[in-house]
Amino acid sequence: MLLIKNGRVIDPARAVDDDLDLLIDQGKIVELTRRNETHKREGVSQSIDAQGMIVVPGLIDMHVHLREPGHEYKETIKTGCQAAAWGGFTSIACMPNTTPSNDTHAVTDYILDKARGEGCVNVFPIGAITKGLQGESLAEMGELKNAGVVAVSDDGTTVSNSELMRRAMEYANNFDLLVICHCEDSLLVAHGVMNEGYTATRLGLKGIPSAAEEIVVARDILLAELTGCRIHIAHVSTAGSVRIIREAKSRGIKVTAETAPHYFSLSEEALESFNTNLKVNPPLRSVRDVEAIKEGLKDGTLDVIATDHAPHSSLEKEVEFDYASTGMVGLETALPLSLRLIQERLFTVPELVRKLTAHPAKILNIAKGTLAPGADADITIIDLSARKKVDVHQFKSKSRNSPFHGWELEGEARYVVVKGRVIKGPGGLAV
Repeated sequence: MLLIKNGRVIDPARAVDDDLDLLIDQGKIVELTRRNETHKREGVSQSIDAQGMIVVPGLIDMHVHLREPGHEYKETIKTGCQAAAWGGFTSIACMPNTTPSNDTHAVTDYILDKARGEGCVNVFPIGAITKGLQGESLAEMGELKNAGVVAVSDDGTTVSNSELMRRAMEYANNFDLLVICHCEDSLLVAHGVMNEGYTATRLGLKGIPSAAEEIVVARDILLAELTGCRIHIAHVSTAGSVRIIREAKSRGIKVTAETAPHYFSLSEEALESFNTNLKVNPPLRSVRDVEAIKEGLKDGTLDVIATDHAPHSSLEKEVEFDYASTGMVGLETALPLSLRLIQERLFTVPELVRKLTAHPAKILNIAKGTLAPGADADITIIDLSARKKVDVHQFKSKSRNSPFHGWELEGEARYVVVKGRVIKGPGGLAV
């Protein structure tokens, strides 16, 4: 048995915020007790002293690119899981834009088998909306659901055909599958590489207007209203998208949304460095958009913080800005970047923890995100006062494409427990 003692236990799913001890046995949480209460502790073989730290449900990242199968030189399921654990995440949902894409039972089986054999955290596959992510014909969603996917998405591309997207939502609804929407009008994006505006003009880089995102956000919300399907808007980056989602929620449409740490930590001005690790999709936006993202997180319009962890090797990043691939790694920096929102007094600790645990678990409909007795013992123990300089050369991820190298950040996952096993921390598994 494992005992976690002397910590501040925060479980937003059950409105728990108290000084409690946790007892874990056979991968499950057995009980939570007050420190001054007597209870049997016979058989405890391992203990963690969480004095001065917070004990929360294992963090969940519902938007990760693991690259395997097909692009193992960027990331593998094994290294992606290791990066997740070191960042404090015990569960990750992986997008289907692999090679081949996850549009069949066989690919889903491959991912799950690899995760069971080599992964150190829980992996939940997301299936494709269309075959080959080509936007031409629907994937077999029933087959994918039976194989174990928790949602469907063509993330990385938009299903441009509105009729096909309508049918996709109707089809997904039959299987109670969440549809995760990548919202970009590709014709408006054209060959843009950063946010359209004064900074892009000054730097001589082709811009991407906010409307490229907002038009598709509005379309997908209207289709969700028409079909009654649950949708989730990925990587929201603009003030207009926040406004549209807020209005849709007020009308009872089944829409949830996420943003990523880089959209509330950085603005387009950062691209003055021409650092290709800042090239992401959608792009970093204006200061006004950054403030709107923070407000959307605060008022609940944006339900989840997800990383959109997108590994790329130096082959794709150490080139001219126009030709660099889009995306950055995020699993190992997301937690301390998110904790900055507490330091800015935008959130209380339980409010922030909810966006990294209970909310993604509920949206994906997975049995995670709580410390209730009987639940899987997936636990993250966070030292809010730890200070650390980001060093990409120490990352567990295969890729190093982070713009946060050298940043001094506060807060770190000291211990990570997955199904009762200590993955990160003194005495943890060597991964």
